[in-house]
Amino acid sequence: VQVDGTIQAPADPSQIKAADQWVKFLYIDHLTLSGKGVFDGQGATAYKQAQPAAAWSGKKSNVKILMNLGFMFVNNSMVTGVTSKDSKNFHVMVLGCNNITFDGFTVTAPAESPNTDGIHMGRSTDVKILNTNIGTGDDCVSLGDGSRKITVQGVKCGPGHGISVGSLGRYTTEDNVEGVTVKNCTLTSTQNGVRIKTWPDAPGTITVSDIHFEDITMNNVMNPIIIDQEYCPWNACNKK
Repeated sequence: VQVDGTIQAPADPSQIKAADQWVKFLYIDHLTLSGKGVFDGQGATAYKQAQPAAAWSGKKSNVKILMNLGFMFVNNSMVTGVTSKDSKNFHVMVLGCNNITFDGFTVTAPAESPNTDGIHMGRSTDVKILNTNIGTGDDCVSLGDGSRKITVQGVKCGPGHGISVGSLGRYTTEDNVEGVTVKNCTLTSTQNGVRIKTWPDAPGTITVSDIHFEDITMNNVMNPIIIDQEYCPWNACNKK
């Protein structure tokens, strides 16, 4: 799939119903998404309406806040050259994928845009994020449960909340995270640098192992290295 123009989501979040992403790629082997094009989520209206709830928090809103791009059960595939702009929610969701590479990809959203994680993944193996620029209002890259054999290399992150493993441990159904390498990355004016975050008093019993952070450059980063085992946004949990 080659995209060289600009594809715009409706500015009004209520115009798309019963979807989590407005562009989805499902059950594909050997996909290449490339070009100079832009997927523009036109998120400004949604940012004003946003509720302080994570995408997977289970909290209900009157408006469905859509992500820009979804890759579900996509294998042996490549995303290169294109840009995700002003998503209303997460920019990219990677779920159930194997051997998918983002190379020369760009993510851009205002620093104050809520919950606009750049690339979020879960239940996926052999995901590579290479030579990619991500500036957003939340995590540049976030790894959910079941992330294995992940490489984040040559990424420029900022603004945003850094590169995060988690949050993890909130649910009993979660799977282990293992084999993560973050190297040769530069973080500028971010809230966090590299972060591992787990919920307190949570039922999950997974492990997070074989994590490597190498050759990371931090410029004006508030929390350069942070392992937080009492991650509790909006104090919405028990801190026992």
